[in-house]
Amino acid sequence: MAKRILIVDDDPDLVEAISMLLEAEGMEPIAAYGGEEGLAKARSDNPDLIVLDIMMPDKDGYAVAKELSESDDLADIPVIMLTAVTDYVSKTSYSHSSGKELVADDFFEKPVKPEALVKRILQLVG
Repeated sequence: MAKRILIVDDDPDLVEAISMLLEAEGMEPIAAYGGEEGLAKARSDNPDLIVLDIMMPDKDGYAVAKELSESDDLADIPVIMLTAVTDYVSKTSYSHSSGKELVADDFFEKPVKPEALVKRILQLVG
């Protein structure tokens, strides 16, 4: 059975690019274009992993990751966080160095190196 990967990002081009990479690896991408939609799809689609943007207009990735970690049904889903602005990370109440607070399994800076992202996803989902 194909691994289901939820991609949550407000940039449709990035979602499409990551989806194509995952499909080429035999995985099933699920697209969400904001934090609220991402949480809804995490609940309804039972993904094996979530690729989560940090900066989104409706609900940022930190808030989404926090809700995921507090949910009995979703807390065990691996999360890879992405950001285009590393300065943003240090200006929030959470930081990359405090991975336990983020409840993320990894962190990638945009632009993401596709091979590195896919390799890490494969490591996390087996």
